[in-house]
Order: sequence, then C-alpha cells, then structure tokens
Amino acid sequence: MMIEGRNAVLEAFRSGKTVDKLYVLDGCQDGPVLTIKREAKKQNSLIKYVTKERLDQLSETGKHQGVIACTSAYRYAEVEDMLAKAEEKGEPPFLLLLDNIEDPHNLGAMIRTANQVGAHGVIIPKNRAVGLTAAVARASAGALNYTPVAKVTNLGQTIEELKKKGLWFVCADMDGTTMYELDLKGPIGLVIGSEGDGVGRLVKEKCDFTASIPMKGDIDSLNASVAAGVLAYEIVRQRFGYGKTL
Repeated sequence: MMIEGRNAVLEAFRSGKTVDKLYVLDGCQDGPVLTIKREAKKQNSLIKYVTKERLDQLSETGKHQGVIACTSAYRYAEVEDMLAKAEEKGEPPFLLLLDNIEDPHNLGAMIRTANQVGAHGVIIPKNRAVGLTAAVARASAGALNYTPVAKVTNLGQTIEELKKKGLWFVCADMDGTTMYELDLKGPIGLVIGSEGDGVGRLVKEKCDFTASIPMKGDIDSLNASVAAGVLAYEIVRQRFGYGKTL
C-alpha cells in the first residue's frame, strides 16, 4: 500500500501505522519533509532517497509532494467495531453509508468529513465502489488512519441489520424533504450516493427518510462529497443544539 502526499504520510506515522519504507525526494530539505523523516527514524523505517522521476514512477496519484510511504494495506473495520466505538464514547451511533462512490477523491473527502463531524465510521459496498486506494488515503488528508471503514456485501441488508440495533436512516435525495424540516438527532445513518446515479433504488427504499439540501443556483446538484458535508453538519447542528431549526 502506497501512501502519498505530505499530510497523509505524516498522519500515517503519527497514528502509529507501521511504515516499512519511505521514499523521499533526494535533496529535499523543507520543513514538512524533515518532520516526516524524523518520524520515520523514530519508527526505524527504511528511508530511500530517490529522484523525482523515480517518485513519479511509483506514484499512483501524480501528487506525491516528494514523499511516498510503503505500508501494509489499510484494514477494513467491522460494522460492530463502529457501534462499539460509539458505545465507548457514550454517544448515539452516527455512520456514513456511501453507495456507488467510484471517485477516490470523493471517497477520501467524505472520510475526512466523517472524521471531522465525529462520525463513528464509514460503510461502503464491495461492488461498484472504489476501495481504500492510495488516492483515497491522500484525499482523506490522514483521516483514514482514524476513521474506520467497513466494506459490506449488501448495503441494503446492512441497513436492515442496523435498524434492529436502533439506528434509523436518512438518504440524500434532491426530491426529498428539506433537511431543516427533519429531526436528525439520535442514532443515525446518513446515506450518500454518487453524483450521476445517486443512491440505488433498493438502498433508498430501506431508508426511513430522504433529505434534500436547499439550492438557489442555476444547477440542481452538488458534488457528492460537498452534499455529504452539508448534511453531516446539519446532523451535528441538531445533535448539539446549535441554533434553531428553520
């Protein structure tokens, strides 16, 4: 597993992830890279100084910023781990379920959002979805080291199982009820689909509500990761009682 980019590599070290080998641009002496090298030495990781051409060959994203870390592949979590994490914190579960997300940058951005809003985990399907690639790790800006991600065979079935544990589900849909009119508190799963296809019909049918984001522009949709952020922060607002519902 390759982790690319300064923020992502530094967070990998700081989170305790084992880095077997670190590739660094030969001659690079700027502050962030020196910090990464210090972390690598603390962990006794092998540091190899290479040319930009070599880094470009190794890079999957084309945006390595002079550092690439080789580590074991990210391990997928279990959904039960996420529920246990919520219980340990004394919080009602808050999960993000992502359907048909094939763009690694969108997935990475949503994992980053999940971390920032205090979600207890992200659930993705095995089919028709991007996995935890280097591009996803970089786009998450290190959040992938802290936010568990589970991969499930059937997203709809997972929703049914979680409903039995007390969660309810809201699905992002441009034809849904305006998010300000919904009660988004309590144990909740936020379901987000791709920009092109949205949430699949069978998954949408399993959800308790559909939520829309008010839009005043000339186009009728947002980037999937932006929509996830807007809805996730409305959940945070209601959970912690910030302001009044419109």
